[in-house]
Amino acid sequence: MHTADYDKALYHTYRSEWDHLLILMVRTKDDLLSKKIEQFLHAYNFEKDYTVVQKRLNALLRYIDHALDVCEQEPTWTMQYGD
Repeated sequence: MHTADYDKALYHTYRSEWDHLLILMVRTKDDLLSKKIEQFLHAYNFEKDYTVVQKRLNALLRYIDHALDVCEQEPTWTMQYGD
């Protein structure tokens, strides 16, 4: 798994670039990241209760943190030829 999508999600969230976050939601291959972005953007645009928006944002950030941790722990596979 590449970390570029997670880095972009953090960057666009930090800078409040919701249009770019929406584009990332459509383009990413990670379905869970896409779903978390969708839930956050929906809450941000339509929810009147700020605690729900905050809950969705925290869920998105927790998922990104978890995914980055998993990416760091994955072993690098190397192929050996001619054994």
